[in-house]
Amino acid sequence: MNLLKSLTSMSFITMLSRILGFIRDTIIARMFGASVMTDAFFVAFKLPNLLRRIFAEGVFYQVFLPILSEYRCRDSEEETRVFISRVSGMLIFMLTIIVVIGLLTAPWIIAVTAPGFDSSTEKFIMAIKMFRVMFPYILLVSLTSLMGSILNTCNFFLVPSFTPIFLNISMISFMLFAEYLCSHIPIMGLAWSVIVGGVLQCAYCVLFLKKINMLVIPKMKFYDNRVCRIYKSMVPTIIVVSSSQISLVINTILASFLSDGAISWMYYADRLMELPIGVFGVTLTTILYPYLSRFISNKNYEDYSCLMNWGIKLCFILSLPSAVILGVLSKPLIITLFKYGKFLEFDVLMTQYSVIAYAIGLPGLILSKILTSAFYSRHDIKTPVYIIVIVLIFTQFINLTCIHSLKHVVFSFSISLGAWLNAGLLYWKFKKKYLFQLQSGWLFFCGQLIIALIILYAVCLGLLMYISDWTQGRIFYRLIRMIVVLILVSSSYCITLWCVGIRLKDFIFLSRESK
Repeated sequence: MNLLKSLTSMSFITMLSRILGFIRDTIIARMFGASVMTDAFFVAFKLPNLLRRIFAEGVFYQVFLPILSEYRCRDSEEETRVFISRVSGMLIFMLTIIVVIGLLTAPWIIAVTAPGFDSSTEKFIMAIKMFRVMFPYILLVSLTSLMGSILNTCNFFLVPSFTPIFLNISMISFMLFAEYLCSHIPIMGLAWSVIVGGVLQCAYCVLFLKKINMLVIPKMKFYDNRVCRIYKSMVPTIIVVSSSQISLVINTILASFLSDGAISWMYYADRLMELPIGVFGVTLTTILYPYLSRFISNKNYEDYSCLMNWGIKLCFILSLPSAVILGVLSKPLIITLFKYGKFLEFDVLMTQYSVIAYAIGLPGLILSKILTSAFYSRHDIKTPVYIIVIVLIFTQFINLTCIHSLKHVVFSFSISLGAWLNAGLLYWKFKKKYLFQLQSGWLFFCGQLIIALIILYAVCLGLLMYISDWTQGRIFYRLIRMIVVLILVSSSYCITLWCVGIRLKDFIFLSRESK
């Protein structure tokens, strides 16, 4: 299978999803700005989103996929269906308990996650109401992730990558008709749209599971050894996957003591960062992970090593220019996407500082995802656990020592430094423990990449000087202008890569199993 073709297709769909996400955030910024209501919404959405990333897209996906790949290689289809049925039954049982507990303890959860919110204020009360509406989303999105894992092992990569689009469409639709649906408190419509989006995501995946004959009825069996194997592995994996999310929760807690708008500035900066992480980082990891797991199950170590080299090279080719573009063009991007209505010039400046700090660590964040997947594919969970604990302590030390001087910017800065520390330690342990070696030609490849990045940086600066006022025109005009700018800078980078000798055909990976 041509992995580059799969990566390109998935990246396109993910890009479409992120564009819809930016349209969603643009509407939020225009309707509500960086205000008391948006702070309440983002805090209320933080925990469901945190648990989504930990249980659905994080722990469960990372543990379930390699084990499912192993069983599919050696067991019959019927045995695999029974395994999936029992895993899904246990997942529904566990998450239902979590949802009930979350709904009952909502006031205490909001008080812990945002202690800076005064319990008698409208902001605190609204955060509780929206939290109770959105919290069941964790159950829906976890089922979506389970179905997505099954589809990925069957090489249906495009189907799961399409699911976030439904959430964005739901949220955009509710906001456009908010005055009719929730006229008394329009932002409550945004909360309800999250649940509707989760239902649409589940329904979409069910259709494709039925098509490949993997749609099963969830069943409970507490003493299935295969299911127990998954849930035993989940405990250390929770530490790894949740570390970054725990860090975000701690950051929110600390930011709640800063001035009004700080949480919203962090959110908008994070949204900009999620574009390259989603389009390149998550997509690349999603493509690599099933194949790495399959190669290990089949003891195909030669293709495993080649695929890791392929993934790391693509990581740098895609993440480094993204970091340069985010850093240099951060202000134009924020103005184009968010500076409407109640989103003021001061909000642009504060968000820009966070984006620049985030851009420093973008390559490290993506590289860490790839290296962590390499450990998981070998069923090695302990090593990333030890490393992530070190990184978590390091980032929070930076936060506590620098928050008074850097304010809200310290959170994105510490995440960037932690990402590079994480990537460095993961690579060192991977090389030492599994004797991994980079293929020949890396020094020359780095030289080619540096030349392309210098040209890209110069083009970005030139466009900044040529276009002095990015606030001109309505949203459609601004978006068209920004798209043209991004096409120009991306084209300059691609042309320079071609001139220095890097060709597209060099990254067409075909394993021995697919030849």
